Amino acid sequence: MTSDKKQASQLDKPDIVNTLEIGKPLAARHKRWITITIIIIMMVGIMLLWIGNNHSPAIRYKTAEVIHDTLIVTITATGRLEPVNQVDVGSEISGTIKTVEVIANDIVRQGQTLAILNTDQQETKVNQAKAALQLAKSKIKQAEATLREKKNILRRSRTLEKSGMCSAEECDASQAAYDRAEAELLSTRAQAVQAQAFLDAEQTILAKATIHSPINGIVLKRAVEPGQTVAASLQTPVLFVLAEDLTKMELHVGIDEADVGQVKEGQDAIFTVDAYPKKIFPARITEVHFASQTVDGVVTYETALRVDNSALLLRPGMTATADVKVKKIENALLVPNAALRFTPLDHQKATTTNEGSPIRRLMPRQPTSMSKRKEETSASNKQQRVWMLRNRQLIAIPITVGATDGFMTEVVSGDIEIGAKLLINTMDAD
Repeated sequence: MTSDKKQASQLDKPDIVNTLEIGKPLAARHKRWITITIIIIMMVGIMLLWIGNNHSPAIRYKTAEVIHDTLIVTITATGRLEPVNQVDVGSEISGTIKTVEVIANDIVRQGQTLAILNTDQQETKVNQAKAALQLAKSKIKQAEATLREKKNILRRSRTLEKSGMCSAEECDASQAAYDRAEAELLSTRAQAVQAQAFLDAEQTILAKATIHSPINGIVLKRAVEPGQTVAASLQTPVLFVLAEDLTKMELHVGIDEADVGQVKEGQDAIFTVDAYPKKIFPARITEVHFASQTVDGVVTYETALRVDNSALLLRPGMTATADVKVKKIENALLVPNAALRFTPLDHQKATTTNEGSPIRRLMPRQPTSMSKRKEETSASNKQQRVWMLRNRQLIAIPITVGATDGFMTEVVSGDIEIGAKLLINTMDAD
């Protein structure tokens, strides 16, 4: 009885009753315990998430240093090598090729015989012209004799007229005969000149039957064989292609219309050819044409570059790829182009900077507006930004850029120093 009374007295205490919820409905007690259980589960989940984040592997980045060097800006173009002076040798007359004196790659001198046409028919025409000239000269002598005769008759008539032995009609007839003889002499002399000119023309044509080299050079192409008929009626047929001096050549490239404003006479360039892929040849711009060329909708301007080919490695017609040096900047502050292209993702920024508490990370966050992202990424080409990592935090550094060579870009202004390590890419954690 004593123990039952003691227990009853303890149950009468209000704190114990309130704690054990004695006297309250069973549903109310179940609801309270469920709430406590949920809170405990949430706290355990937060702790696990916190521990998982603290032990998750950190993001690693690839970096590149800011350097101080010379920047050379180039423009790339393709073209073909050609001789400085290339001559197409043809025939001005028609005929049959009798002999060919040279072959391809022969060294020729100015005036050297390249080929000879059959001249039988032309020689006949020359002989006819010579005969016509001889006939004209004989007529001159005949006209001169007639003139002397008429002159003597006229002189006697004038003498007899003074003594009254010759009538006026006879004297006038003698004068007219003398004038006609004089005119006949002038006519025959003109015919002789005409015959001489005709003979010279035929001899010139005969001389053209022998084709000579107009320059000192090399035979690039021979397009004729003995016995071949040459017809020079409407267009002069090309029989030989000669190059004056292959030790000096020209590279003709097409510069894109977007780049032609930077190309000027006297700029240096280098180029390569497929025949010698590991060898670099120097060149210099000598002329930029004003006339445009449109190929497949692309507008280009032909540009000539002078090439030294003293070693005779280069040949006409080779395709070359040239890099024209349009700008050279000494002592430039340079950043790699990969750093300008790098942009960290939003979750990378959050993980790296460790912003906010674990509870805040679980809370939903307002997404970044699309308009704000566009404003950040639609800056001018000259105004860009690069990223650095300081104290495990991503720092964006705005810079103003200048010229670029495709790999490095000049920094005109910005809070950046030589040796600074810029982020260029991310790497998987070990």
